Amino acid sequence: MTTPLPTLSPSRAADFKTCPLLYRLRSIDRLPEQPTVDQARGTLVHAVLERLFDLPASSRTLAEAALLVRPAWEALLTEAPELATLAVDDGFLDEATQLLQGYFTVEDPTRLEPAERETLIEATLDDELLIRGYVDRLDVSPAGDLRVVDYKTGGAPREAFEARALFQLKFYALVLWRTRGIVPRVLRLVYLKDREVCDYTPDSEELERFEKTLIALWRAIEQAAQARDFRPKQSRLCNWCSHQALCPAFGGTPPPFPEEAAITTAIDARTARLAAQRGVDGERLADAL
Repeated sequence: MTTPLPTLSPSRAADFKTCPLLYRLRSIDRLPEQPTVDQARGTLVHAVLERLFDLPASSRTLAEAALLVRPAWEALLTEAPELATLAVDDGFLDEATQLLQGYFTVEDPTRLEPAERETLIEATLDDELLIRGYVDRLDVSPAGDLRVVDYKTGGAPREAFEARALFQLKFYALVLWRTRGIVPRVLRLVYLKDREVCDYTPDSEELERFEKTLIALWRAIEQAAQARDFRPKQSRLCNWCSHQALCPAFGGTPPPFPEEAAITTAIDARTARLAAQRGVDGERLADAL
């Protein structure tokens, strides 16, 4: 039997860059995390924007999008019952509608026909690592140019958040280049709350360097796993971490390293759930922001 390749997503790669201990607690220990209201709102808005493009172009209005909010939330509650534990009310749905207003400020969906939405893409690097993730939207021009679009609703300090978001989009660009032979013309971040669009244009040389960075990052993860040494790395993002009680930087003690579970098994189990659940698990909730 062929041993499955270890798998890395942009969220988990960003976790290790942000804090190796956070990576360990999420990907190896697989400690549960209660979804936040902000994460749930982001996932809801993503679901509505996906459904919006199921409508005929002329019907893709803010009024129609607003009508999709409540049924999309009810569907998410069915798919992810843990969301029902959040203290949300009609104000939560109103806030989601306000974010949709931001979307209509920066794009006109009646003039767009996305080629793909909420698409799982994956590629193998150096025959040793499978990288994969979900793309919010992929646009293809008549000339064949690719535009990767990622919706952002906020939730972390802007500087750190935008750096993580661009890392995520370069990750997707690398997968598309390796699997389709095309470097995306545009990587687009759509900030719904701020009603801003950030476009970035990568090139093949940059993606080659990024590929080497990912391989080096994975090898660092492997070395940390072999040494059972995932150290905390403090930053402003610590304020949003749900694992402070287990972090030595805050006086906590991590749980014993799960010796019975190989690192690749832990990661593959998590990404398998990601593919099966179509992005409703914690990893996709994090990406929704």
